Amino acid sequence: MTTSATVPTGLTAGIAATPIVSVKPIVLPAPERGEDLHVRVTAPVTGRELPIIVFAHGFGSHLDGYAPLTDYWAAHGFVVVQATHLDSRRLNLAADDPRRSRTWRIRVDDMKRILDGLDVLEATVPGLAGRLDRGRIAAAGHSFGGHTAAILLGLRVTDPQTGAAEDLSDPRVTAGVLLATAGTGGDHLTPYAAEHLPWLRDVDFSHLTVPALVVAGGKDHLPVTTRGPEWTTEPYTLSPGDKSLLTVFDGEHLLGGISGYEAAETTDENPERVVLVQQVTLAYLRHVLGLDSSAWTAAQAALTSASHPMGRLESK
Repeated sequence: MTTSATVPTGLTAGIAATPIVSVKPIVLPAPERGEDLHVRVTAPVTGRELPIIVFAHGFGSHLDGYAPLTDYWAAHGFVVVQATHLDSRRLNLAADDPRRSRTWRIRVDDMKRILDGLDVLEATVPGLAGRLDRGRIAAAGHSFGGHTAAILLGLRVTDPQTGAAEDLSDPRVTAGVLLATAGTGGDHLTPYAAEHLPWLRDVDFSHLTVPALVVAGGKDHLPVTTRGPEWTTEPYTLSPGDKSLLTVFDGEHLLGGISGYEAAETTDENPERVVLVQQVTLAYLRHVLGLDSSAWTAAQAALTSASHPMGRLESK
């Protein structure tokens, strides 16, 4: 992967990268789920008091996806945990499987099961024992996964089956990164989304108070809404508290190719965009989790001007 001078490559230059180890699948029993939860853990081979990122993949993906982000975060000091959620193409649920309508809710349970199972994960990965910092945990996700992560941060979703908007947040999660994820529901949802993705109809951002970075593509025209790219900025504009928004100019839904090193589904392949997302998300996570703010300060200085060719960063 090459970069040009348009990418602010100096943002994370002072953060040394280290070799990483990845172990999969680690199986967490989940009898009520109908499928045990398969998990991947990626971690740096050195370092102690390592902060944790629980990452939720987009619709149809799996625990091997998003390596350009997860490998990068791990190489720079984070333990990254990924699961294969029930909507994965690898599981290929039947069209009439009753769990299909509950995938949004089961995903949240998956993330909490990971947090509950940190002892198992830590013991299973060679050399990881005693190196986790359980006081620094962030949730991150892309697309449907961003919706999952946002629920852990306080997003409330009206359950289409019960009509209740339950608080499913988790106090163990103290920060988030929401990549190209859903905004509000309502009349601007397309008929397909209203019928097949009913958990998007009625959401409430007013309780999403945990600090988060929202990443939105400037040309992310999703087929589930008529609102255009502005829809994926709503987790920033509609939620209270400490939030930041990175707008990736000309970025489409996969933000240049974050879903994989050789992701055929990428419609806007651009290594420079991927580098931008890598660096800004790492800088933010180090800042918001109290590790070091120098890279985040540099990112703000470089990207708060609308004249930057790659993107714009704003905070509230």
